[in-house]
Amino acid sequence: MTSTRDAILDGALHVMQTRGLARTTTKEIARAAGYSEATLYKLFDDKFDLFLCVLAERLPTISVADDDAANLAGTGSVAGNLYRLVVEMIGYYRAVLPIGMSIFSDSELLARHRDAVRTRGPGPERVTEGVGAYLAAEQAAGRVAATAPLAGIAMALVGACMHEAFLWCFNGETGNATTQDSPAVRAFAAEVVAAILPALDQAPAATAET
Repeated sequence: MTSTRDAILDGALHVMQTRGLARTTTKEIARAAGYSEATLYKLFDDKFDLFLCVLAERLPTISVADDDAANLAGTGSVAGNLYRLVVEMIGYYRAVLPIGMSIFSDSELLARHRDAVRTRGPGPERVTEGVGAYLAAEQAAGRVAATAPLAGIAMALVGACMHEAFLWCFNGETGNATTQDSPAVRAFAAEVVAAILPALDQAPAATAET
């Protein structure tokens, strides 16, 4: 049975993805969840608290952004791990961009959101830092060249994923065409990994999916 908290988070995700964070109200979230605003405020501080909980509990995860870099490093192949990370990042940004883009239209709202995020810990930079930590662990294990520019590579990987997700959202390419196991995502991930591998001094594998 779905708990009250889960129902409110599900309702928040639906409203935020439909209307964007800036235009979402707690009244709409409560209505979508089937509860009163009073019930919502018993479980969450405000809209920003709800948004942060949605980010943590309702969006696709990126393994290295959840302190899993050390566990991933040294397993499988570097190409295969990078492929996995690109697919994860595409899924994450495809889900979060429709929610968060509208916040940049209101400087006061953005400032309040930024403060709320900082009180919880790392903000959006955690993704790039997580990818960088993974690459550093692979470098320490001798699977990435000692001279590889890890910060630039991490930024290139994350930036490519965010931009591609933005283009898909902008062009209205939703649904099965850009799910994580779709041909479009697989092809994009393989291309990005093939472009990045030379900078890591890794021979391109026959396929980055292995």
